[in-house]
Amino acid sequence: MSGFPQGRIPIYRDWTLLQLAALTLALDQLTKFVARQTLEWHYSWPATGFFRFTHVQNTGSAFGLFQGNNLPLLIVSLVGIVVLAYIYHSQRQPTRLLRVSISLMLGGAFGNLIDRIHQGHVTDFIDIGPWPVFNLADSAIVIGLITMGWLLIMRREKESSGEDGPDETLTSSLPCEGRGSEPNDTPT
Repeated sequence: MSGFPQGRIPIYRDWTLLQLAALTLALDQLTKFVARQTLEWHYSWPATGFFRFTHVQNTGSAFGLFQGNNLPLLIVSLVGIVVLAYIYHSQRQPTRLLRVSISLMLGGAFGNLIDRIHQGHVTDFIDIGPWPVFNLADSAIVIGLITMGWLLIMRREKESSGEDGPDETLTSSLPCEGRGSEPNDTPT
C-alpha cells in the first residue's frame, strides 16, 4: 500500500474501528426510529420526572445549539469526518483508546448527518433534567471528544514533564488498554 508506512493501515481497513463506528451508527438510527414511531412530536414519556423520552426535531447542533442552520451543520459534519480521518492517519500506530474515540465520533457524526440529509433535522429524544434534549449520536460524539481531549492532556503533561523518548501518548498502550491493541486486526 503506497502512502502508508509498514505496520500502519488506512482507516477504511481498520475493521475494529469501522465495526464500532457502524454499531454506534446502527444504535443511533434504531433508537431514533423507535422514538419517531412511538412518541408524538414534543410528547414526553413519562409526562414528568428527571429522566424522560421527548420527541424533538432539532435543526441545530448537539443539545439544540445553533437552531435553523442545517446546511452549515451539514458542511461542519463532513469537515469533522475528514478531520477525524486525518487524525487517525497522522498517528504512527493509534492506540485502542484513540480508535474507540474516533469510532464513537464517526458513528455519531454519520448518524446525525443521515438525519440531516433525509429529514432536514435531527431526531432527539433523551430528555434529562434541565438539559436540552439529545440523542445517542450526540452522546457518542461528546464521549469521543472527552476521551480524545483526555489523551491530548496526557500527551501535554508528558511533554511538560520533560520525559525523554518519543511522544507516544496517542500511540502507545495506556494503563486502561490490554496488550496487542494493534490496528491491524483485519480478517485474514
